[in-house]
Amino acid sequence: MNTEQIETKQTRGGVIRPSELPGYSPANHHGTTNIRLVGPECGARHMELVLGEIVAGGNALPHAHPGLEQAVYVLEGSAVAGIDGREQEVRAGDVMFFPEGVFHSIKVTSDKIKLLVIYAPPYGEDPTKVIR
Repeated sequence: MNTEQIETKQTRGGVIRPSELPGYSPANHHGTTNIRLVGPECGARHMELVLGEIVAGGNALPHAHPGLEQAVYVLEGSAVAGIDGREQEVRAGDVMFFPEGVFHSIKVTSDKIKLLVIYAPPYGEDPTKVIR
């Protein structure tokens, strides 16, 4: 990432290219790579946008976020989502919504699943904002 792009991200707005951002593996997830697209580092104060991919056999173990809402749009693939103790099949084009404090999980049922995740307020992979 060049200096000009970093400066744009640290100020307000700009064009974000996922291919130029580092990936990370979130806690409580297996076979998952996330890329934080929008967050405090680019000037966002009230939301965070993450591009996630979970490979076959991967999962997000049951967890909840106090003080945080999460919406997830399925870009491709399929999974079984556990939401508040109920399991449902999800596939490309579906949206999952996890209200504050509601336990949720994901088990991949395809080769991989790609997700667009929105947190409000920003999560930032803060362990104090998750209950397992």
